[in-house]
Amino acid sequence: MADVAFKETVAWPQCKSALSTNTRRTEQINELVEARLKNLSVEQKVAQLIQAELASIKPDDVRRFGLGSILNGGGVSPNANKRASIEDWWNLANEFQSAARESEAGIPIFWGTDAVHGHNNVFSATIFPHNIALGAANDSDLMERLGAVTARDVQDTGIDWVFAPTLAVPCDYRWGRTYEGYSQEPEIVARLGSAMLRGLQGDPASTEFFDENHVLATSKHFVGEGSTRDGIDQGDTFCSEIDLLNIHALGHIAALKAGAQVVMAAFNSWNNEKVHGSSYLLQDVLKGQMGFDGFVVSDWDGFAQLDDDLETACVRSINAGVDMLMVSSDWRGVYERVLNAVTSGEIDAVRLNDAVGRILRVKALRGMLTSNWRLPSTRSKRTLGSKSKRELAREAIRKSLVLLKNSHGLLPLKPGKRIVVVGKSAHDIAQQCGGWTLTWQGTNNVTDDFPDAASIASGIRTKVRDAGGTVSFTDEVDADTEADVAIVVFGEEPYAEGEGDLNHLSFSRWDPTALVQMKVLKDLGIPVVALFLTGRPRWINPELNASDAFVVCWLPGTQGGAVADVIFKDGADTVRCDFAGRLPFSWPLDSSLTSIDRDSNQRDSYLPVGYGLSYEDKVSFEQLTELDETTGTSLRGPSFSGSYNYPNP
Repeated sequence: MADVAFKETVAWPQCKSALSTNTRRTEQINELVEARLKNLSVEQKVAQLIQAELASIKPDDVRRFGLGSILNGGGVSPNANKRASIEDWWNLANEFQSAARESEAGIPIFWGTDAVHGHNNVFSATIFPHNIALGAANDSDLMERLGAVTARDVQDTGIDWVFAPTLAVPCDYRWGRTYEGYSQEPEIVARLGSAMLRGLQGDPASTEFFDENHVLATSKHFVGEGSTRDGIDQGDTFCSEIDLLNIHALGHIAALKAGAQVVMAAFNSWNNEKVHGSSYLLQDVLKGQMGFDGFVVSDWDGFAQLDDDLETACVRSINAGVDMLMVSSDWRGVYERVLNAVTSGEIDAVRLNDAVGRILRVKALRGMLTSNWRLPSTRSKRTLGSKSKRELAREAIRKSLVLLKNSHGLLPLKPGKRIVVVGKSAHDIAQQCGGWTLTWQGTNNVTDDFPDAASIASGIRTKVRDAGGTVSFTDEVDADTEADVAIVVFGEEPYAEGEGDLNHLSFSRWDPTALVQMKVLKDLGIPVVALFLTGRPRWINPELNASDAFVVCWLPGTQGGAVADVIFKDGADTVRCDFAGRLPFSWPLDSSLTSIDRDSNQRDSYLPVGYGLSYEDKVSFEQLTELDETTGTSLRGPSFSGSYNYPNP
């Protein structure tokens, strides 16, 4: 258990939103929930606590059991077809909702999905940059617009709940979910995460909240997941309660104030206790001190990690404060064991009614408990892909790119030159999207899986050819390579969650190909622009030394062609877009630094949060060409003069 002393001294804030202050609406919702609750049997109440994965359930199961929710996990689609059409999604959603209406309880279901950078599980949807890139853009208005567009896309497939935004504060670069965090700075996470949530759900003080253009969002994951020891996914976070509040909970506090009605429990432990089993964090803190009146959903089988015996695990998790159990496959087994526990009294009637009442309250807020609630088939339907959505994605990319180095003012490039683009990554849209894209890991995707997408290569080709220059593409360079400028595109392959955990940060140790190519080009006297695709800071001193200009492109999504808008001039002399992105995480210049150092004694070993060059900068930072390339030692990086202010729109 966490240190008791901390529990006695830490005061968690009350988190009231406009929903909580609307007394009349609250009374109406409570009356509606109580009326429904008293007419439900024990079996029907237990069914409301179950969220079943799409691959394991059919509409007839919902009709028979009256489950409360379903979800589609990463890579799960109608008929196991990742290219399922919008009509396929729409029709299946209508089948499930019709079945729920026809069940004995007659309560509509929630359908949840991981729409974490656009509606990323659905073929033909526009995929936006991952959160780390949006943290570099640091634009609250942009975040709200991205959330609103994502919500409309989700609605257009008949789905009404997204598992976003992620509000983690990543503290170790080795963690495979680092790219899901906006920043290492809690205040930035809070501001951007709450803006995304408002875009998804609407303003809780207005009539647009939860209307047919918006969806239910999720404040996830509560709490401390970004600080697990050694960056191990689902590991143990050891910190004081003060740090848990001031670092890891600020995003959740902001989300609750912005109207979040669902909180997802985190996989990690806090001081040796699993969050899924922590009555202190879920009941005393979240629902008690913070005043959260929505419902808590488990992460994917997270409740099952509490005990080898499934029934014991279910009991411990529900009694600790988890209201809805997200089940990967054996939802029938979970249903039976929870029902047994309720019958035996291990889960008492008060706790059962509290959990079901919280779920029904959110359904009531959504309008799902009234006769006016409409099936998906009766709502307006739009198309996923559109020019305006692609342009929004391009705007997000342009604002997120971070220029780390620009020796001799190499950038912006004049497009009327001989350009050689090196590396398969320039064409690889799947790599540019990263994890959580059509498949869980973002792997096993090909170009044809992304209609209307634009690769980095396509953007460069258009810029150069329109200006009368020449461009060639190659995966290899040799002594015969000729060009005025080389653009080398390289980076991380797609990954998600623990599959992306690292035990070191050196990129060239993992893949030296790009570094070798840059050194060959340097020997040939060809200036090198490096475009780096990554979901986190990596140790890239050798690549920085071997390049003349270095741009962090993050994981830009399906509109990677927008990179060319920033690195090239329009015509001979006009700069269309300057670099606006700034580092949301400090960047390690010492290969031994794998975690965020919030102290100042090693600040010269990092590029600081807020660092990023623009074309207006008069300092070229030539010292970035002389970084120590020694692996595994404690190094001192260059000292920077001047002040780099993180933009705060």
